[in-house]
Amino acid sequence: MSTTEQRYDFTTADFNAVYTGGDLLPGAHIKGVPWDIGEPQPDVVAMEREGRFSGEVLDIGCGPGDNAVHLAGRGHHVTAVDAASAAIAQAEVRARGLDITFAVADATRLDGYESRFDSVLDSALFHTLGAPERARYAAALHRATRPGARLSMLCFADVPGGMPAPLSVSEEEVRGVLGEAGWSVTQLALSVYAGVAGPVKEFFERTGKRPELDEKGRTRLPVWKVYADRVPA
Repeated sequence: MSTTEQRYDFTTADFNAVYTGGDLLPGAHIKGVPWDIGEPQPDVVAMEREGRFSGEVLDIGCGPGDNAVHLAGRGHHVTAVDAASAAIAQAEVRARGLDITFAVADATRLDGYESRFDSVLDSALFHTLGAPERARYAAALHRATRPGARLSMLCFADVPGGMPAPLSVSEEEVRGVLGEAGWSVTQLALSVYAGVAGPVKEFFERTGKRPELDEKGRTRLPVWKVYADRVPA
């Protein structure tokens, strides 16, 4: 198989492995944490300034915790969850002294969090799930939130220059999955997600592409910036 034909199944990603120096995907040789830029995502900073977060905040798929740390530093009470225990361990170190509750949790179930949250941040989790898991995830978020809750989400966009399928999502799928689960999309626009150049560039080279870089040498990957409101059950 040629480089341009190479495909990877991101549903097999080992997120614990990548946080402990292993390979994210079997045979892909992606080492390092591509999304760990050592600071919050610029869009998350902008979302907070817009007033997207209030009440009890859920950072779902929190990774190493920089977004949660930023939100807590701005005065929000944050619950940050991730399926990778190694990510939670790193996040707890970065968040010492801040009002953040960390937990290892399955984002497609969120057992024990029923009717808990007023705001949700999903910074690059949705697109890592397979199609059936995306539907369960959206439904779990609906169960875990209160009436009037707001979802703010960044997910890789299925557009030219973006991440290859299946690690990218069409606008139609985003709207369809969220709508079926009781979320009303109020805004959906293209934006940019910052990544660590090394592992992302290596992955793109294996798929025959070259990512755009910003002035800091970080990758600029197209994402959907999605705002949605919880529809009452």
